[in-house]
Amino acid sequence: MSEAADQNSVEARRALAAGRHKARHYAVQALYEWAVSGNSPADIERQFREDFEFRGTDLEYFQELVHGVPGCASDLDDLFVPFLDIELDKLGPVERAVLRIATWELRERLDVPWRVVLDEAVSLTRKFGATDSHRFVNAVLDRVARELRPVEIRGGR
Repeated sequence: MSEAADQNSVEARRALAAGRHKARHYAVQALYEWAVSGNSPADIERQFREDFEFRGTDLEYFQELVHGVPGCASDLDDLFVPFLDIELDKLGPVERAVLRIATWELRERLDVPWRVVLDEAVSLTRKFGATDSHRFVNAVLDRVARELRPVEIRGGR
């Protein structure tokens, strides 16, 4: 492969990562709204597309998260609740949204490395969550990842 092709490949991976980061950023907000308002994912997506500039956002990934997570929220909760040290209903809506997104990614998107999932979840919790809640989210997701991706984690990927 030529140096130019290598550079294009690196730039494409960076653009994909940046687009997915933005998708997760908006998805946390959308799932927060879903949890507190009870509005449908379709209505929330429509509102977000009207209210926010999605340039550079992986819109398909945003849609997967906004429609996929609510459709299996109780199944996702079942995967991380055993690792909580508080009741699920006492968990803040931001932290719950981040845990659901990350657990969904760990379960459904094997193309996304587990470390990326955890790093993104910590970053989003730092931005939107309660002070120091990123440590709690990281600890819970580390245990979820060990359950859902043991081979990947043992392999060091």
